[in-house]
Amino acid sequence: MRLRGYSDDVPKPMVTIGARPILWHLMKYYAHFGHKDFVLCLGYKGNAIKDYFLHYDESISNNFVWSEGGKNVRFLNRDIDDWTITFVETGTSANIGQRLKAVEPYVASEDMFLANYGDGLSDLHLPTMIETFRQSSAIASLLLVQPTGSSDVIHTECDGIVREITPLSRTGIWINGGFFVMKTDVFRHIEAGEELAYEYNLVIEDKYTPAIKKLYACRCGTRRCNGTFLAARR
Repeated sequence: MRLRGYSDDVPKPMVTIGARPILWHLMKYYAHFGHKDFVLCLGYKGNAIKDYFLHYDESISNNFVWSEGGKNVRFLNRDIDDWTITFVETGTSANIGQRLKAVEPYVASEDMFLANYGDGLSDLHLPTMIETFRQSSAIASLLLVQPTGSSDVIHTECDGIVREITPLSRTGIWINGGFFVMKTDVFRHIEAGEELAYEYNLVIEDKYTPAIKKLYACRCGTRRCNGTFLAARR
């Protein structure tokens, strides 16, 4: 989606809110909950992200004392001194699944990790999401949000007569919010070139009982639908 007022030279994570880019606000969000070790999957215009942090300006959002004609600048507080950021080139045309596979070596020592699209913010209470995930048997979890766009959903009869017009926000539709919690086991289930979000193929540790199959049944009705969100057992 194009962002009004921004050119194609600005990747979405670097669009500014106030004086800082979305990516910075997102990383501050994670740091607030104690997660300060970051791996950035760089792709399109990744150099813009590298350059931002290589030339990071603490004065933009921190108080400081300026003296001796600028020869001495003493910051009263700093933003990101306790952050560790690993920058990984994952390809300009790689999909989400491929990007995750590319950074597997950097998170493989963890039991689980957090992932994000990098271009959206939320007021989600992250510890609750993580704890809910810990108590489940899932290998990956994602935040669902209701769309906030101004579009309407149109229901029509077979003859084209409009039967109902419903605001998108009142349809009960939920979309991918771009916040993920994953066990590192997820890498065993991502095939080469496989997408993360559009290839349903959900993986759970539970046995595929009739009740489980019913719970994860897909009824989208599209031509390629195989009737389930679950991945085939290997």
